Amino acid sequence: MTWHALPAERVSAEFGVDPQVGLAQGSVAELRARYGENVLPEPPRKPLWFTFARQFKSPLIYILFVAAVLAVALGHYGDAAVILGVVLVNALVGAFQEGRAERSMEALRRLAALHVRVMRAGAEQVIEARELVPGDIVLLAAGDAVAADARLLAEAQLQMAEAALTGESAPVSKSVAVAPEAAGLGDRHCMVYSGTHVTAGRARAVAVATGASTEVGRIAKMTERAEEPKTPLEQRLDQFGRALVAAALGLFVLVMVLGLWRKLPLSEVLMVAISQMVSMVPEGLPVAMTIALAVGMQRMAERGAIIRRLSAVETLGSTTVICTDKTGTLTKNEMTAVALWLPGGREMTVSGIGYAPEGTISEEGRSAGGADTALRDLLLAASLCNDAELLPPEDERAAWTVLGDPTEGALLVLAHKGGLDLAQVRDAALRDAELPFDSDAKLMATRHRCDAAPRCVLVKGAPEAVLQLCAADGLAATHAAREAAEAMATKALRVLAFASVEDDPLDAQAGFEALAGRARLLGLVGEIDPPREEARLAVADCRAAGIRPVMVTGDHKLTGLAIARELGIARDGDRAIDGPELERMGEADLRDALPHIAVFARVHPAQKLRIVEAFQARGDVVAMTGDGVNDAPALARADVGVAMGITGTEVAKSAAKIVVTDDNFATIVGAVEQGRLVYGNLKKVILYLFATSVDEVLVLLLALLGGFPLPLAAVQILWINIVTEGTLTVNLVMDPPDGDEMRRRPVARDDRLLDRLMLARTALMASCAAAVAFGWFAWRLRHGVPLEVVRTEVFTLVAMSQWFNVLNCQSATVSAFGRRLLRNRWLLGGLVLSVALQALVLYAPAMNRWFHTVPLPLETLLVLVALASVVLWAEEARKLLRKTVRAPSPT
Repeated sequence: MTWHALPAERVSAEFGVDPQVGLAQGSVAELRARYGENVLPEPPRKPLWFTFARQFKSPLIYILFVAAVLAVALGHYGDAAVILGVVLVNALVGAFQEGRAERSMEALRRLAALHVRVMRAGAEQVIEARELVPGDIVLLAAGDAVAADARLLAEAQLQMAEAALTGESAPVSKSVAVAPEAAGLGDRHCMVYSGTHVTAGRARAVAVATGASTEVGRIAKMTERAEEPKTPLEQRLDQFGRALVAAALGLFVLVMVLGLWRKLPLSEVLMVAISQMVSMVPEGLPVAMTIALAVGMQRMAERGAIIRRLSAVETLGSTTVICTDKTGTLTKNEMTAVALWLPGGREMTVSGIGYAPEGTISEEGRSAGGADTALRDLLLAASLCNDAELLPPEDERAAWTVLGDPTEGALLVLAHKGGLDLAQVRDAALRDAELPFDSDAKLMATRHRCDAAPRCVLVKGAPEAVLQLCAADGLAATHAAREAAEAMATKALRVLAFASVEDDPLDAQAGFEALAGRARLLGLVGEIDPPREEARLAVADCRAAGIRPVMVTGDHKLTGLAIARELGIARDGDRAIDGPELERMGEADLRDALPHIAVFARVHPAQKLRIVEAFQARGDVVAMTGDGVNDAPALARADVGVAMGITGTEVAKSAAKIVVTDDNFATIVGAVEQGRLVYGNLKKVILYLFATSVDEVLVLLLALLGGFPLPLAAVQILWINIVTEGTLTVNLVMDPPDGDEMRRRPVARDDRLLDRLMLARTALMASCAAAVAFGWFAWRLRHGVPLEVVRTEVFTLVAMSQWFNVLNCQSATVSAFGRRLLRNRWLLGGLVLSVALQALVLYAPAMNRWFHTVPLPLETLLVLVALASVVLWAEEARKLLRKTVRAPSPT
């Protein structure tokens, strides 16, 4: 149906819904049964067999297949069976982990579900977008995302961003008037569409299409979902893998040359050469990375940070600057009006905290209110020029709550304390026009008509903005008000000014400028939002971690600086600058001043973007928080955009990489810690895999160069590479925090996956393990021990060395002894499983045949354990030496 060509009343009648009341609950159930849930059609899930088959799409797996074919051609059927068995197990593990990661992502998507405001059964409700049905009355405000196609019923200065649907970059003005039936999508000014966003104004609309029936749903049917591009970490891992493959090919050639030079049987040399080539490639790394990121995202979600893009997990560890909002993030977002200032220099205090309307207004110790006309005018303006609702508790255990902006909610509580009946006041002074809050002008205006008075315009906003409209009050009065506002701000109060203009038409085209010079100042209200105690601790954690917190707030700079000093964001020598000051600064001046600017106050959205770019120009990795629709450019430009889950608009959440569900700064810092943990655990896995590969290569090369038989059979090498390593690498990424993540420096942008310290540790661990294994191999052969027995012993010795190596890789500085192993029950379980499987390959007759092993006596195993532990003692000695060298000298 062409809803845009029908009058608004006709559309409401089609669904049998009263625009002021909304659908009844019974009607909602019937409509949902008819139209289904409001969700876009998802691409069909890949069948299990497809996910399994995809695990074989890798050059590494191709190498194993080649090895199996060659083994069959050379008559090594047992080796071929083992190789194919290893490939099969690897594919099963990969498919399982991929499914697990997808389930984790699905759970996170549910956590990040879009919410909308609707009118049902006469009451405003917030519901999940998937519960929306045709006929629902939808309430829209600036920053909201539209979750269904809807016909406008009423609007006030509504503007929509429809670029996602029409390609039109500029916001589009909307109206309730009927559009021509033949109008194109971009010209249907009375419609709003799913997938678009409100950039300004407010509206009431009736949903006419949901899910696949929406315009964006029709497009979704014709397009396939594009895959997310690889993250920088994935790209670095690909480069690392390619380098290892090149090294593996070089090793293959070297082993073949040395083997043929030694006149060893071609079949044996070929199999070992291929196995060694595979040993250089960390087959378990892609699976380990997938699990590490999925586990990291899940841990962050449990702490209140929903990761919308995988790249944010790794970028968090590199963050050097966090630009954070103040209200609700660093503070409790429980605004309370505590101070008033009236023209003539009258000062009043307000008792009571929170949203419960319990307390009094007093002046010089005496209760104020009642017949105080000046106070009543201020309280009327505070309650009428206001879009919030104060909701009483539903039961005795519940608390008073605010529906809307907390700052406006505190004004309603103030009006209650002053003796006003809000319902009566609003019924007696109905709003008939408005200029919605403008973040650039920092003003809001409403016009009201009363039975006993002419129309009156009420203005609310930042003191400096309101005072510019109040020239009629005289210079002395405005100067006194400005001084009073600054005095309040120095006490960390958020200050709002109120003014009135008699009988003004409130022209939307002329805007706030039409009120200049005609407004009469009614007074100032000072509100406080106490700092969160956990934010103070989180700021200290940031400082210790080499991360600099910076406040970016819409409040007065004195208010912001006072809170910043209390929290430790501002230090001696730091200062605050406001929007006008920032506007006057050149790019070079701004970059030079950044190290000493702790607070950016009264900044508009375009300036937030400039702040982010200025920090990035200095080489910083920037996390930026935001909640408004106009914060989206800065959130998208920041290295890590962080949207607020409670107060954040849907536009901000869409632009951000992280959504913080509790709007708490401490949660952001906790996410940084988790990001560092994920990256650190991945580097542990890389160190472990690389040290293991080098160990095996050294043992083989030493044997070939020394004129000895091959110390390991091909299938034995594959067992170590995939079974021994596989039971440990996946579990190593589950390591809990070391506790010093937030005392380390941020991860550099150009950090290498194998840095100098890791290369040095690899050289130490691999050389020790290889020396012990080769030394035992040569010594046992010279004493006449059969080759099959010695190979079994070396095979077991190399596997045992990996058990000790994984303990080494848990930390570069902390000893492996003590309770460290017990912290990671996954790794402990992996070690137990690895030992059990090694026992199976030694003592099960069938495994003996397949893996060319023989049972070993207990006394031999004890000797091998002692020899394998050398790699642990060597690394413990390095850690001890490092501590000794770095320890402060005694005075």
